Amino acid sequence: MAWSIILITIQNAIHSLIAHVPALVTALILFFIFIFIARAIKYSVERITERYRRERNLALALGRLVEGVVILLGLFIALVIIFPTFTVGDLISLLGIGGVAIGFAFRDILQNYLAGILLLLANPFEIGDQIVVNNYEGTVENIEVRATTIVTYDGRRVVIPNAVIYTQSVTVNTAYDKRRVQYDFVVDYNTNLEKAKKIMLAATENVQAVLKEPPPDAYVVAITANGVTIRVRWWVTPPRYIDTLETQDSVLVAIKRALVANDIQQPVPLQEIILENADDGKGT
Repeated sequence: MAWSIILITIQNAIHSLIAHVPALVTALILFFIFIFIARAIKYSVERITERYRRERNLALALGRLVEGVVILLGLFIALVIIFPTFTVGDLISLLGIGGVAIGFAFRDILQNYLAGILLLLANPFEIGDQIVVNNYEGTVENIEVRATTIVTYDGRRVVIPNAVIYTQSVTVNTAYDKRRVQYDFVVDYNTNLEKAKKIMLAATENVQAVLKEPPPDAYVVAITANGVTIRVRWWVTPPRYIDTLETQDSVLVAIKRALVANDIQQPVPLQEIILENADDGKGT
């Protein structure tokens, strides 16, 4: 008797499952169609705003928001197809109960996701900008939902959580169209400082990549045991790392040649002498 009841129950469950297969298949197909539509909308928004640098970050944020809304709508329609009695109120209750559990389980993920949306809306930097975050410096490759990826100047990819970027200081080296570079030179105490500064400025101005406006400048910034320190500053454009590095190389070579040609002495840096630990003279 008991076995017959179990058998009847299993048969009824199988029949019920078979009866729901068409609705389940239809719901899955429809849900995947909504996912495809959502991603197509996001892709279209990104392509349309590809030429507009300033609006691109906002478009990325809106594209992701629309993608989420469309997927959520597709999920609701799929649930209605599978469970005809399912209502909007049931969905809200489900999201409310599940949201608390998900919030505790995926707090860091949700925090990074929200930070990513806020970064795209605030637009402190964009894809292609060169930034410094903590000890990492490189070019922004992508601003994703969870993290921002940058490519360092030595060809490594660094994935930084968006919450870290949003809550800490970020230096954007390419925020403006030009950038100032500086370098300290040390000359001998007996050097005519006004003459030395004029020679350094003339050499700097002759470098083609150095901007004429604002003009380069030179200041005495320190007097140390090694000599007198003169800081030379100049502006370059574009402000990207490789451009500043190439210009700095040209400026340093030009100033060094000018100092040698005008017989301006630069002191040899003091060498640090490291003594090995010795015994106390008693021997071993």
